[in-house]
Amino acid sequence: MSTQAHVGRRPGWVTFATVVMFAVAFARIVSALNFFAGGNQVSDLTNSLFGDQLWVWGLWDLVIAALALAGGISLLSNHRFGRAVAYVWAIVVMFQSLLTLTVAPWYAFAAIALAALVVLGLATSSESETWW
Repeated sequence: MSTQAHVGRRPGWVTFATVVMFAVAFARIVSALNFFAGGNQVSDLTNSLFGDQLWVWGLWDLVIAALALAGGISLLSNHRFGRAVAYVWAIVVMFQSLLTLTVAPWYAFAAIALAALVVLGLATSSESETWW
C-alpha cells in the first residue's frame, strides 16, 4: 500500500465546462471585433433583436465573453462564484441562440448544446468535492 496522501482531482465534467467557457470566450471576443469592424462576414441581422446595429451585437458578445472568462477562471480555482456565473452564462447563451435561431440555425443549435453540456457538467458534479 502507498503511504502518499490522496490528492483530489477536478471532476472531468467541470474541466470540460471550463474549457468550453474559455473557448467560447475567445471566439466571442473575435466575433465582437468583427461586429465592431463592420461585420462583412456576419449574416443579415436586420430582422433580429438589435436590428442592423452591429456595434450592439459586438457589446453583447463582449458581455458573454466576460461572463465566460470570469466563470472559467473561478471554476479553475474551485469557487462557487464560478458555478453561479457559469449557470448565468449558459442562460444568456441559450437566450441569444433563441434570438438568432432563424438567422443561423446550426450555430444556434450548437451554442444551445454547448451551454446545455456546461449546465449538465456542473449539475452532475458535487460542489463539496475537494479538487486540490
